[in-house]
Amino acid sequence: MFWFAIQTVNGGDVVEVMITAIWPSFSRLPNRIPADQGITTAQMVSFFLFWLAQIPFLYMHPNNLRYLFMTKSILVPICFIAMLIWAFRSTGGTGGPLLSSAAKSKESGSVYSYAWLSSLTSVIGNFATLSVNMPDFSRYSKASVKWQWLYVPMLPIVFTFIAFIGIACTSAGQAHYGSLDWNPATLIANWPNRACQFFAALAFSLAALGVNISANSLSAANDLAALFPSYINIRRGQLICAAMAWVLVPWKILATASGFLNFMSAYSVFLGPIAAILVWDFWWVHDMKYDVVALYHPEGIYRYSHGINWRAVTTFIIGVAPNLPGFINSINPSVDVGVGKRPYTFAWLLGFVITSLLYVVLSTVFPPTETMIPRAILPDELYEGEEGAEVTIEGKAVDEDVERDGNGEKGWKKEN
Repeated sequence: MFWFAIQTVNGGDVVEVMITAIWPSFSRLPNRIPADQGITTAQMVSFFLFWLAQIPFLYMHPNNLRYLFMTKSILVPICFIAMLIWAFRSTGGTGGPLLSSAAKSKESGSVYSYAWLSSLTSVIGNFATLSVNMPDFSRYSKASVKWQWLYVPMLPIVFTFIAFIGIACTSAGQAHYGSLDWNPATLIANWPNRACQFFAALAFSLAALGVNISANSLSAANDLAALFPSYINIRRGQLICAAMAWVLVPWKILATASGFLNFMSAYSVFLGPIAAILVWDFWWVHDMKYDVVALYHPEGIYRYSHGINWRAVTTFIIGVAPNLPGFINSINPSVDVGVGKRPYTFAWLLGFVITSLLYVVLSTVFPPTETMIPRAILPDELYEGEEGAEVTIEGKAVDEDVERDGNGEKGWKKEN
């Protein structure tokens, strides 16, 4: 939900650029919102328009949005590469002051090391959410699982390249306009060509729209549907996520770069331990053997002790604990925690490592034997199996009662 809200702000920023490119007078819209709110009237209008534009897409099944994502996957990279070319060509090939030798950090020793770790944590925080909720939308894919191995080499390459484009364009913007604007919408708004402003902003709006639909809203909806299955389905969950974009006032998070970095680091405090538990539970503890159907049975084999896996809860708390002093200090700098804020600079890595070690040890010493099954059980075996096939639910073999209807389609046999 946080990321949906933040991406909506980003989308609103580029919508403002698009509107201003068409009607320049929009930039002179009187501001009626207090300055301490971190947003102007024009930005609020743009935020609302982008938020409203997303709603129809939230009603659509992800498989029906393939043409939107195909368009996005073509236009957005073209825009990014064009901006990179502009950054170097317009600065005579130097890329601007940030890429010059004079821009080398003057920090050294432990100060430099902790600054580097803090930056790394912020970068990891950018992908930390996606790493734990990726199955929420990748499960709709019909491609072979082997293609997922492409993520291993491609993610670092793509993320590094995109980050470099951002640095180069910001550097070029500083060389041309004298200000260090990390927000691409602000940089684009400084361009003298209104057509370039509009089409570049359009590409960024497509990027924000695609991320919000595929990753942010769908993931939040899956979580809400799992928590309240009797009341919330995927579509309702997405609409609730959209409504929360107003409640979370994301424009305040993005008001300053330091505030955004603090938010990213704070986010990773909790996601590192969660990712560790997910990884080791699947790959090590259960050896990739889950009964997927039983996962949705409240009284099934995955109920553990009164509905709680104490190993996961214990390791999560311990994994988060070392980062809490720094987390508190980031929220309220007046609270002096001394050296306690140092671990917070690499919160995700520390939380992941501590939780990984403890979860593996606890699960080895106290194995959850009631959840161990000889092979993975997938839902397709229930709904797409052949007649007479043996199906396992919650580790127990049952007879599949399937028959074909008058059209030759398979379905559940109805009781007379």
